[in-house]
Amino acid sequence: MSATTDHPTHLRIHQFAGLKPGPRLLVTGAVHGNEVAGVGAIQRVMDLLDRGELTLLKGTLTMIPIVNPLAHRLQRREGERNLNRNLRVNPIPQDFEDRVANQLCPWLAASDVLLDLHSFNNPGPAFAMLGPRDNDGDLEPFRHEKAEGQLALAVGTQRIVEGWLSTYALGLKRRAEKSGDGSRRQALQQDPHYGVGTTEYMRAQGGYCITLECGQHADPAAPEVAFRAILRTLVLLGLVAPGCVEPADPARPVELLQLYEVIDRDHADDRFERQWASFDPVVQGQRIGTRADGSPVLAPADGRIVFPNDKAQPGHEWFYLAKPSDRQLG
Repeated sequence: MSATTDHPTHLRIHQFAGLKPGPRLLVTGAVHGNEVAGVGAIQRVMDLLDRGELTLLKGTLTMIPIVNPLAHRLQRREGERNLNRNLRVNPIPQDFEDRVANQLCPWLAASDVLLDLHSFNNPGPAFAMLGPRDNDGDLEPFRHEKAEGQLALAVGTQRIVEGWLSTYALGLKRRAEKSGDGSRRQALQQDPHYGVGTTEYMRAQGGYCITLECGQHADPAAPEVAFRAILRTLVLLGLVAPGCVEPADPARPVELLQLYEVIDRDHADDRFERQWASFDPVVQGQRIGTRADGSPVLAPADGRIVFPNDKAQPGHEWFYLAKPSDRQLG
């Protein structure tokens, strides 16, 4: 599929408008085209509403099951670029994802809460990612720390991760110090806005949100994780009555981690020491990988490896590192 005319020409957006005022929830799936856990889960919720087996009591529920239809059609992460980076309104769109962003961003801005459903490459359990703590800083000022923490707890995962944008900004600063190849992709990667995706854009518009990583892409349990998360979010916000889903166990152990470092792959011959999975533990000084020139890549401290990607292209994120967080939720 190379011709522009072969590209999808619309987004399919569904909205259920309650007759009483209430929170405005947006649920999104397939922001990355091969992350499909949310697609069927959203359809299941719509079917329940259409059959009258689930009743919207108030507020507005908007659902976009396939946010990136080109990437979804191609069964890969990206269409022409990564939609979940450098997300903004583009007055002069340069690619398919720019055109999607021009439709998506107003829906984000018109919502109060976002549940963004994703999945990941390597096997592992589902986890939630939340935003910053309340702050007045320049990077990501925020005022909904408590509500976002409650949302992260409500979806039911046993692991919650914070620190995305601040860690990503660290990687961007390093990239900006390197010479580029002049391509648009390289320019986007070095743009300070590049770490902004759906949730970061949502927070910048005054809302709050979480990214729910529902499991490995092909995990048969991932769609059920997404389905339960949508229902639990609806109950939490009072949009539907309790009883449609078993609530998350409030006594379950929850591991809260903070991302603090991102390491890029510099060369195609950079290689991992072994097959890593997200949240595998590492100890200080442990060899994580080896650069093309033979130099070791060592863990700077005890913690966990997150999002290891042995297929990362040079100049892209190779893996992240996380440590225990002292944040209090609930």
